Amino acid sequence: MFDYLIVGCGFAGAVLAERLANSGKRVLIVEKRDHIAGNAYDHYNEDGILVHKYGPHIFHTNSKEVFNYLSRFTEWRSYRHRVLASVDGQLVPIPINATTINKLYGLNLSSDEVCGFLANRAEKRSPVLTSEDVVVNAVGRELYEKFFRGYTRKQWELDPSELDASVTARVPTRSNFDDRYFTDTYQAMPLHGYTEMFRKMLSHPNISVMLKTDYRDIVEIIPHGKLVFTGPIDSYFDYCYGKLPYRSIDFKFETLNRENFQETGTVNYPNDNLYTRITEFKYLTGQEHSKTSIVYEYPTAEGDPYYPIPRRENQELYNRYKKLAETLDDVYFTGRLGTYKYYNMDQVVAQSLALFKKLEAVVEY
Repeated sequence: MFDYLIVGCGFAGAVLAERLANSGKRVLIVEKRDHIAGNAYDHYNEDGILVHKYGPHIFHTNSKEVFNYLSRFTEWRSYRHRVLASVDGQLVPIPINATTINKLYGLNLSSDEVCGFLANRAEKRSPVLTSEDVVVNAVGRELYEKFFRGYTRKQWELDPSELDASVTARVPTRSNFDDRYFTDTYQAMPLHGYTEMFRKMLSHPNISVMLKTDYRDIVEIIPHGKLVFTGPIDSYFDYCYGKLPYRSIDFKFETLNRENFQETGTVNYPNDNLYTRITEFKYLTGQEHSKTSIVYEYPTAEGDPYYPIPRRENQELYNRYKKLAETLDDVYFTGRLGTYKYYNMDQVVAQSLALFKKLEAVVEY
């Protein structure tokens, strides 16, 4: 008899399993894939280079609680992610900053002057409702066309004017010379990789893991108490209201017989090529190797569900499933797929820590 059956072994499921196991509960995790760690799974390829199977995962957070919690299971390698964008035949920093503007336009502006430069180009929108509104309101149409519109159309197969403001609001605009992609207090990579961190997280004797298993095949067979579902909420209900739309990615990996391929960890291609970006893993992991491995990302409508599409009609459909979920006893939905919301890794960890406290409060009551 398990106290909890958790469906899915990514951050949402593994963190919750570890917390519950430490509180004395017996937990079974069921995972369709043949590995733990969900989309954060990394492994050494045939050339011995550590790569992220489902695209680059860069850890960053402002939460001391989340960082300290994960530090129980890994040492860290300090890492500041930097991204360049291929625009007008040159590589410039993204998010847009003072260096971007000076290099793109052949200027030598100070931070204060960059503020004025952007303010003069901004086209004020009110209210700000769409992703186009966010960018044009901040930097104007020319920079919007150079950096955002093409990338967004490739990534989502929708124009920014058709997407919620939250999509492009994730990428800030800066007037200073800070070229870090993230500005969070804690920025680091697991020293020995994400998969090793998950192994330690799941090593508690109260946790059992079944891989290559569909939970539907065992849910009626293996006795358990509560169920935590981290997969797509619409799939749990057999798509009774229709499928929630997602974007997926085709990853094309290459290993090259050279030390490095590009200038930084990730290079974005807003307007050229069918792929959106190229990531070189050795920048992320700090691994020393005579060869290097890169991955091209090609957005697609088919494949594993990675990105919930933030549009009003999709949120309304999710809300119908959410109401249905609220009628269930002892079934909980969490994670990006379970709540149909794009979360960073630290946000998923925080969500699971919060759900654990809620479940413990129910038990105590």
